[in-house]
Formats: sequence, structure tokens, C-alpha cells
Amino acid sequence: MREKAKEILKKLYGYNEYKKGQEEAINSILNGNDTVVIMPTGGGKSICYQIPALIFDGITMVISPLISLMKDQVDSLKTVGIDATYINSTLSYEEIEYRTQDISNGTYKIVYIAPERLETESIRRITRQNKISLIAIDEAHCISQWGHDFRPSYTSINSFINSLEHRPIITALTATATKKVEEDIIHQLQLKNEMVFKNGYNRENLTFTVLKGVNQNKFIVDYAIKHKGEAGIIYVGTRKDTESICRLLNKNNINALMYHGGMNAEERKDNQEKFIYDDIEVMVATNAFGMGIDKSNVRYVIHYNMPENIEAYYQEAGRAGRDSLPSQCILLFSARDVQLRRFLIDQSEDLDEIRKRHRYEKLQQMTQYCHVTTCLRKYILEYFGEENIIDKCDNCSNCNDEIKKEDMTIEAQKIISCVIRMKERFGTKIVAEVLKGSKNKRVLSLGFNDLSTYGIMSEYTIDSIKDMINLLIAEGYLRMTTDEFPIVKVNKKAVGILKNNEKVYRNVYKTEKVEVKQELFEELRRLRRNIAKEENLPPYVIFSDVTLKELSSKYPTTKSQMLNIKGVGEKKYKQYGELFMDKIREYVKENGIEVDIERSYMNVVKKASKNNKEASYAISARLFNELHDLKEVAKERELKLRTIEDHIFEAHKKGIDVNIDQFIPNGYEDDIRNVIEEVGVERLKPIKESLPDNISYNAIRAVIEKWY
Repeated sequence: MREKAKEILKKLYGYNEYKKGQEEAINSILNGNDTVVIMPTGGGKSICYQIPALIFDGITMVISPLISLMKDQVDSLKTVGIDATYINSTLSYEEIEYRTQDISNGTYKIVYIAPERLETESIRRITRQNKISLIAIDEAHCISQWGHDFRPSYTSINSFINSLEHRPIITALTATATKKVEEDIIHQLQLKNEMVFKNGYNRENLTFTVLKGVNQNKFIVDYAIKHKGEAGIIYVGTRKDTESICRLLNKNNINALMYHGGMNAEERKDNQEKFIYDDIEVMVATNAFGMGIDKSNVRYVIHYNMPENIEAYYQEAGRAGRDSLPSQCILLFSARDVQLRRFLIDQSEDLDEIRKRHRYEKLQQMTQYCHVTTCLRKYILEYFGEENIIDKCDNCSNCNDEIKKEDMTIEAQKIISCVIRMKERFGTKIVAEVLKGSKNKRVLSLGFNDLSTYGIMSEYTIDSIKDMINLLIAEGYLRMTTDEFPIVKVNKKAVGILKNNEKVYRNVYKTEKVEVKQELFEELRRLRRNIAKEENLPPYVIFSDVTLKELSSKYPTTKSQMLNIKGVGEKKYKQYGELFMDKIREYVKENGIEVDIERSYMNVVKKASKNNKEASYAISARLFNELHDLKEVAKERELKLRTIEDHIFEAHKKGIDVNIDQFIPNGYEDDIRNVIEEVGVERLKPIKESLPDNISYNAIRAVIEKWY
């Protein structure tokens, strides 16, 4: 069976080797053991049950709380040639009946099910009529009340398993579980002779950064502008802030949408799909967003507010870099976050004293993370119980040189002195105004212009002074009261600063070099996005960014070379291989790159200068204007028809005079527009399905290009 498993890995998934920990977990399941898999996000947990599912003779049921993720997972499986389906509350009664019958007919090997449906008649019928070989429980930490995301629906899983005539192999999978949660998973599921595989929690590709006392809004706007073209998530603590930050980003020409519990379900679903399908760059969201997101190419996650515990933070930050490429996780800390989190715990009426104390402890551990001066990665890994961790990772803000330290001891002395002279009776804003030397009515009426600290920081803006005050609060030199109108107080810790016995430093995020995107990589991304639109699939389901980067560096132009690229299995090669190789061949030809087609690697002989060279799409457009026939242009240029079609529309976008009206059948333009008005332009397949068969994708693209 091990040989069969390795064959499936290569043939279907396109990988020659397992990722760390996968092989051991797969072998355990194939040997009939109940198995617990604790593997970091992006580590490939799904393959651990999917490969055994294809080898076992019965059905594998995957219990998952992530309804929004089920369709993506099923779509991904289908693209590699695996028959799978899902049953959840998004389906009609008739559709559930059809799928139940197909399962009984042996159509599907893997069935995804929401835990709420385990007691329904349709699921009971499946278990009566089919052999259940394996039950995989995804997000298994949800079964533990000591976890950060306890779900009551998970408590019914064990009784469901016990109700089956023959007990299947049980596999529990999670990315975040402390030792206490791990033990609770085993206890709640009553696992037998279980094997536990911990692949560690370390996400080496993620850079962790904590910034205190920064202007959060300014930082987010600056960062999003510098990383334009990359996907990012900004997690925010409240609905109000979610809306205001989204507006701020849009105002600065950042393509962002929002997601929070106050929006209606349809709007949330629509915004989530636009993010998944790369129609927007940034999602601003509360923690209601993310559990159903399998988007692999999120390059950064910024926390505008501190989460309540390490598990929640690590899971949300872990949305970044699921494709194993370098990604950023940045937490913008404010002391007010701690007050807010304590307030929310206090107001939780459903908590007994034991669980409330447990949450306070977790909040304290999260707060400590934001203040440690040692390695951030080490702190997280030790929290999850890992041992023998190096003291310096060189990939967090406490270890690397991305953050520079600026001495602000003198500024701190000025601020603390001012708070004292104002009798510790006022809030951040008015303290900053006094230090700035503001002449506003309130400052003058209270006589603060007579203080010795009035105007002693006039060279700073009020916002930057407030940032420094917030830093002193975060570091414990000052504190904020919890009144309706919080005021600033001085802590004993501040005495050391006033007596010059202690220094205060602030972290400043260094100006980053904006990475120059590789031209071929960007062309392959555009091709991937066009295919995804037509097939109504998320782009990363076609090929991941990792695969595109390898295609962009190795220039495969033959089938054998293509199948040696990570993530290209036989099914995906058959579907998409030639389309991507056409684009690569075109790029190679344009840039004077000679490729040795006899070998499994690229041999670059020369790369000609591109100066004064006519763009490929422009050549195609010129020939099309002469020949008026796409097939003839493709033949003349020795390129695929699909490539020429893309060139024509690219040329039109660039302002080249090319007649795209000839793609639109006479009398159908208004019909196409009416359908577009109804279903939108995000994906082409729903438009195509609502029109007569004689309307081509090119006709739809032409109408969109003209009118939208």
C-alpha cells in the first residue's frame, strides 16, 4: 500500500516527495490505526486522509465545520482527478437526494459533511448503504472546550461513530492544539490505540512582527500601497473599525472589501468569493472571516487589534503563506486592546468561573507575546509545547534587522512630566495638544499654556505624539483608566526614566524594497486568472503561486519537463499544461532564450535585449487586422489559438485599434449585456451558462471589454 500511496502522490498531486510528517501519518492510517495529525497550516494535512481514502475500498467521510471551504476542497480534488462531493445546508433537498444516491452508486470516494448534519436521515442512509472505511475530523480542536474555537456541534461526533455498525478508522486533524487540547481530542473521540503525529508548529516562511505605539491607520495604508498587487488580510476587532479602515484603503486606491457579522450572508459570501478569485487585493475583516479560506497566496496578514489568545492569533496569522512562500504576519499592539478583551470576557454570561479564569490566563499569555524582547517565534512554539527551540530565528522583529530601534528617552521624559503637571486628569488627545503647543480653546481656557511642558514637542505632529504616548502605555510606563472617558496616569515604572536610570526605545519599521515582479510570472498569473474565470474556480486551484514561480524559472516546454514541476499532476497537465507551455514558449521566443528540450532542465544560451522590440500582443493584433482570422494568426505565429485570443484582448486594453466587435454575433450584444447586469463580470462561466450555446467566451469578453 505504501507504493500505491507514493504513486498517487506523483500521478495525481504532482509531487515526487511527501512534505514533512505526511508519510508517517499516511502509513499509520493505512495500517488501520486511529491517528491524530497536528500539522501547521500549509503543511498538507488534507493529503494525509485523501491518499488513504483512494486506497481503501469504502467511503471516507470528512467532518468539517467549514461549509464555505467544502466547495473549494471538492473543486481542488476534481482538478487532480479525484471524485468527491459535499453535503451541507447550502444544498436543496433535491440536490442532497441526488448526491446521496450517487454516493450509494459508488460515484464518490470522499464525502465532506458538516457536523450539524450527522443526525439527518440522508447521512444515516449513506452509512447504512455504504461501507465507511475512514472518518476524518478536520479542525479537531473544535471538539475541546479548552480550545480557542469550541463548537457544540462537534460533541455529537463520538455518538455518531458509536452508532455505526462497523467502526471505521478515525483520523483527527488540526493545526493548533496545546497538550491539554490534544489530550481532550483523544478523550472526547474515544480513540483506540491512537498514534499521534506532531509535525511541529513552526512556519519557517512566515516573518512575525509586533509594533507598538504606531499610527495604525497610516501604517496599514503605507503597507498596502507598498505591497500593491499582493493579497492581504487585515483583522480588526470591531465592525465599526472594519468599515472605517476599508473606506480608508479604498480612498487611497487600494482595492479592498470588508467582512463582518453585521453584513447579510449574501454580501459576505460575495465579498469572500471576490477575495478568493483575486478580484480584490485586501480583505478587512473581523475574526468571523478566515476559517473557510483555503487561499494559498495571501502574502500578508496584519492584526489591527490584538486577539484574545495565542491559538486565535496563530490561526489567523497562519492564513498567510499557505503556499510556503515568504509572507508577513504583523501585529499592531495597543494597550486598549487588553482592556477591550478583558471587558468582553467579563461580559460573557455563559462562562463559569473556571473557564473565565482559563480565558484570562490565555489573554495574559497573548499580552506577554506583544511585550517580549526575545524571539517571537520561540515564544509561540514554546506555548504549543515544542522543545529544543533555537533562541534566535532571524525571521521575527526581535531577531532580524527589519525593525530599527530609535531612542525616545528624552521624548518619554517630556511626556511623563507633562502628564504629572496636568495632575493626571486628562486623556491622550489633550496631553498631546499641550506638548504640541496647541492654541485651541480648551487648552488655553484651562491655563495649560502656562505649564513648563507647553509646546516642548512642537516639532512633532499631534498624531505622532499620541503614538509615543500609546507606546509608553504599551510598555507600562503610563496607564489608561477604564472610565467612559479614559485618562492617562503615571505608573511607578516611569520613575526610572525621569531619573535617567532607564532608556526607552521605539521600533521603527524600515522602508522596504519593493520587489520587482518577474514578467513571465505575472503573465502566467494573468493566464491563470482568465482560465479560473471561465471555469468558475479560484485561481490557486488551477496552479499555486509556488508552481507558477517554478514554471517562471525553469521554462518547461515539453510534457516530461512540465510533469517534473511541483504541483503538476497528470490530470492538471492534460487540462492546462499546453496553455501554460504556449505562454512559456512565446516568452522564450520573444526574449531570445534557447531551451534544451532534450533535458529536464532549461539551458539558457542567450537573452536578447528587449529595447525597441514590438510586444507580442501587438504583433498578433497587427496580423489579426490584416488577416481577420484568429486561426490564421495562430498558424502564422506558431502559437495556440487561445494565446492569440488573449493577445487580441490585451491589445485592445492597451489602446491598440483592433476590431473586437466581430466576435459578437449580430443582434446578441444587448442579450449578453442583460445577463452581465444580472450575474456580474467576476466570472465568465455563469454568464456563458445563461446564454445560447452559439455565444462564445470571446463574445462575452468583447462585450465586457467594450462596456465594463
